[in-house]
Amino acid sequence: MALLSNIKRFHRNNVATLRSSPLAEISGALGDLGTLLPLMITLAVNGSISLSTTLVFSGFFNIATGVVFGIPLPVQPMKAIAAAAIASKASERETVAAGSIVAIIVLLLSITGLLHWVTRIIPIPVVKGIQFGAGLSLVISAGGSLLQPFAHHWTFPLDNLVWSFAAFVLLILTQKASRFPYALIIFVVGLVLAVISVTTTSHYHLPHFRFWDPFLELPWWSADAIGMGIAQLPLTTLNSVIAASALAADLLPDLPAPSVTALGISVAAMNLLGCWFGAMPVCHGAGGIAAQYRFGARSGASIILLGLFKMILGIIFGETLLDLLTAFPKTLLGIMVIAAGLELAKVGQSLNYGAPDLWETSVDQHRHKIHRDVSDQERSERWTVMLMTTAGILAFKNDGVGFVAGMLCHWAYQFADWVERKRSDRSSESRPLLHT
Repeated sequence: MALLSNIKRFHRNNVATLRSSPLAEISGALGDLGTLLPLMITLAVNGSISLSTTLVFSGFFNIATGVVFGIPLPVQPMKAIAAAAIASKASERETVAAGSIVAIIVLLLSITGLLHWVTRIIPIPVVKGIQFGAGLSLVISAGGSLLQPFAHHWTFPLDNLVWSFAAFVLLILTQKASRFPYALIIFVVGLVLAVISVTTTSHYHLPHFRFWDPFLELPWWSADAIGMGIAQLPLTTLNSVIAASALAADLLPDLPAPSVTALGISVAAMNLLGCWFGAMPVCHGAGGIAAQYRFGARSGASIILLGLFKMILGIIFGETLLDLLTAFPKTLLGIMVIAAGLELAKVGQSLNYGAPDLWETSVDQHRHKIHRDVSDQERSERWTVMLMTTAGILAFKNDGVGFVAGMLCHWAYQFADWVERKRSDRSSESRPLLHT
């Protein structure tokens, strides 16, 4: 009953938000393209996924999450699996098998309550560090893509640093206008440039009608597939589930944030359904939420629209979209990723004021929430734990390493406090009751 009640509430909010700010919701829906397009295109070119099936299934998942969760919750590639599959040119059966392995493990963690238990014992500074590190990782990755050689040559007049500079200037000028349809404008400009590029190049072709022809394919759970799945697991549990749930609560406090259990079951369901048809392994993610929020999305309506758009493209055009998507300017996508990374990294500012663990319930009859005082020493310790987590993520490019580093730093402070309390207790016990 609670689920049905929430869905009704989300539906009303989705409709109201779309009616009041349609351009902002459409723009927000396109905010995560900087992460989606490069990985999806490369995997499709390598034959590691089916492009048409990925568009149809991920579009359906977009619609479902928009209805059930009512927030701009992304459906994005599993990055560790995508990177490994691209590097090794993994087969389609191996790639989807890796996603199914992650889905099975996350499903077990969710239905047994272990995922919820893990969330309760992870300190907020570590969660903030994961979000901060993920945001900075996006910025660094986007910056690296903008420094690729193609961006410096005028032989690429439709995709060079001039376009990225223009997009960056527009981004800076619209910083205060949170509902400005920035992503929509960049998408339309990029699409026009891509069409020009395709029509002026002999070896590229514009999309044409090719109706989606789904097929059943048995995943191949090879040693490489198992390895890719295990490598993805820390990223999915920490960033796609735990950090995503916390970020949703931070950015959209007026709407019920999805629980880690619900997100875990959602990730498992998406991949256990799509893995039999060649769909790309997908998950949710804090970076995607930040991107869509940054570019205007404030409800599930944004990703419902995105889902409908993706399903229509996948059903009507399918694999023929590949040339057009490949020609989309990488420099414009890079600026969008930078903006998304900065939005995600900004959540670190609430670490010592406004974080969930700093609010206490008052003892009066109204049971108000009050913000507890934080000493300078505690502020410093919380900041250090967050930075230690972020440093591990950036240095080793691995969320799991950052998580372990942050937890060890947190436990070190806890142990030091325990030792200090023991010393104080012994000192008070040895002090004489009467002084002569």
